[in-house]
Amino acid sequence: MTEQTNPGSGSCCGGGSCGSGAAADVQGIGVTTVYKVSGMTCGHCEGAVSQEISALEGVGSVTADAKTGEVTVASAAPLDDEAVRAAVDEAGYELVGRI
Repeated sequence: MTEQTNPGSGSCCGGGSCGSGAAADVQGIGVTTVYKVSGMTCGHCEGAVSQEISALEGVGSVTADAKTGEVTVASAAPLDDEAVRAAVDEAGYELVGRI
C-alpha cells in the first residue's frame, strides 16, 4: 500500500521531481487503454500508480505520465474499470475515467 506523505500539497513529494514514470515493453499485447488519473505530480506518483495497475491480471505494461495525468495500459484483454479504479485508489490517486 502506498500513501501520500504530504497530504496538504496534493503531491506525495511536495511538487518536487523524484524520478520518471514506470514503463514496460509492449509486445504481443492485445488491448491498449488510456485512463485519466488526478493527483499525480511526479515520478514517484507515476511509479505508485504503475505498480498497482501492473498487479492486475492480464496487464502487460503500464506507462503513467504525471504531466498529462494519463496512464496507458496494455493488456491481453479489456480490463474491468472498477478493478483499475481500485488499483488507482490503492495507490492514493483518483481515476477520472477513460480517455
